[in-house]
Amino acid sequence: VPITWEEALDTVADKIMELRDNNETHKYMLMRGRYSYMRDIIYDRMTKIIGSPNNISHSALCAEADKFGPYFTEGLWDYRQYDVKNTRYIILWGTDPLSSNRQVSYYLSAWGDVLDHAQVVVVDPRLSSTAAKAHTWLPIKPGQDGALAVALAHVILTEGLWSKEFVGDFVDGVNLFVAGEEVDESSFEEVHTSGVVKWWNLELKDRTP
Repeated sequence: VPITWEEALDTVADKIMELRDNNETHKYMLMRGRYSYMRDIIYDRMTKIIGSPNNISHSALCAEADKFGPYFTEGLWDYRQYDVKNTRYIILWGTDPLSSNRQVSYYLSAWGDVLDHAQVVVVDPRLSSTAAKAHTWLPIKPGQDGALAVALAHVILTEGLWSKEFVGDFVDGVNLFVAGEEVDESSFEEVHTSGVVKWWNLELKDRTP
């Protein structure tokens, strides 16, 4: 039955208030596509005011996912263009540069050369366009990214495969990263990292592949 815009807005508002009155705001969900400059008011604050955590957008499959790694390692939350022409080993973790993000045309034009000089590994549950054109595709189970990451870190440390010039090394040169055993933080001198031994003791020592 056709209704007016006023009736539609009143109906939506009444339903939202009903959820709040019944302490069921978790049942409210906002799903959106590309946002505008009104996003902070409509998409963020409105959902918080209602009391729901369910603010869902396209971002998980778009550029936002690509920004997390560089943000936590470099502190920069922004778009970037990677130097794939001078890279020898590329791990694409849950990202699909041949199909999405702002640099698609660049990667499409450079991909043939990239495959000639670099090994490309894609970690993704689905066979994306990039995974189909990679040397190795690791179709992990959804939600198991963290397990794979810490297992890789465990192997890198226990087998002494890390870059000594960048990360640092043990004072006496003997690798003390042994599965299941804690390491004295003072025995390791770091160069450009912070907390490698602490993370080993807290998380990595027991994360065998």
